[in-house]
Amino acid sequence: MNTIQNIRKFHEDLTAFRQDLHAHPELGLEEYRTAGLVAQKLRSFGIEVHEGVGKTGVVGVLCAGSGHRKIGLRADMDALPMQEENDLPYKSTIAHKMHACGHDGHTTMLLGAAQYLAQTRKFNGTVHFIFQPGEEGAGGAQAMLQDDLFTRFPCDAIFGMHNSPELEIGEFRINHGPIMAGGAFFDIAITGLGAHASRPETGIDPIVVGAQIVLALQTILSRNITAFESASLSVTRVESSSSAYNVIPHHVVLGGTVRCFSNEIMEFIKKRVTEISQGIASSHGAEAKVDFKVIFVPTVNNKEKSVFFAETAKILLGEKNVKINAKKLMGSEDFGFMLEHIEGAYGMIGNGKGFSPHHPNYNFNDEAIPYGAALYAKLVENFLT
Repeated sequence: MNTIQNIRKFHEDLTAFRQDLHAHPELGLEEYRTAGLVAQKLRSFGIEVHEGVGKTGVVGVLCAGSGHRKIGLRADMDALPMQEENDLPYKSTIAHKMHACGHDGHTTMLLGAAQYLAQTRKFNGTVHFIFQPGEEGAGGAQAMLQDDLFTRFPCDAIFGMHNSPELEIGEFRINHGPIMAGGAFFDIAITGLGAHASRPETGIDPIVVGAQIVLALQTILSRNITAFESASLSVTRVESSSSAYNVIPHHVVLGGTVRCFSNEIMEFIKKRVTEISQGIASSHGAEAKVDFKVIFVPTVNNKEKSVFFAETAKILLGEKNVKINAKKLMGSEDFGFMLEHIEGAYGMIGNGKGFSPHHPNYNFNDEAIPYGAALYAKLVENFLT
């Protein structure tokens, strides 16, 4: 009986657990109920548990044999601040909170691997099951790192995965190198001079200044960055200090996001966003202050570890179901911070065709649980031989 078939023995229990998490979503660094349930499950498997790592993170430790090598497996636990539109028996019971990215499924897959490995112990070394809080921009990976994650739980390699509706159940994708973009959020606060809308000549209109900045920012990608680099910049918010039709506001704030695949390109974009915003504002007699925050670094796989991940997936899923060096994803993932400290790899596992993550009708496909859990377990068995 192979690993997938073995894990299917407790698929029903894992599905019930996942659906319970879905019904009770918690936002980043607030996952107290989720973390408590995870810790309870791990203890029931006979696994050593450490709670409160990075505020609400949980780490399980399982040893077998006398080997000194250590492997880390990571899953995220947080939900998103959005209203669910699914009509499900286990739909979110909390308004404006929803597991719209499948972290309920990721947590469950890692628990499935933990249960299987605790029962079989067909490895020689130590496994660290890392349940991370706050992936969705709340800084959960950094919180765990600042809490000495890899000093307390050292790893020779670390692996993670994310569900993908672009892949069928039982399919897997990985890149040797960058797989997900780094991400930044920015705010540009423009101060002009308010005036009556009938007499614009008496003021300095920050809306006009902001409109020119929005257009000019697009030239960073088209004229400052080589076409061989992938990057995106989007202004997603415009807020005015006035809601009246006949008032030219004193303040306008622009907000947006940047995605790219290198820290150097991110720093360059930050510099140009600041120069362009301040330059245009100054030319109109206005002032612009830029707050540019890097929320995610690029997720860059170590080649040796990503090859190992791919070869393990082929053994489990079949060569035709493993896609290598497919397109990079412009979405971001704070697992990249962990990969800056420990060599490892991050891949995408099939969730079946359906709504994309962050859509109000998204739902993790429970049929993916045995595949993700088995892949995590096989990584351990192959790495800790």
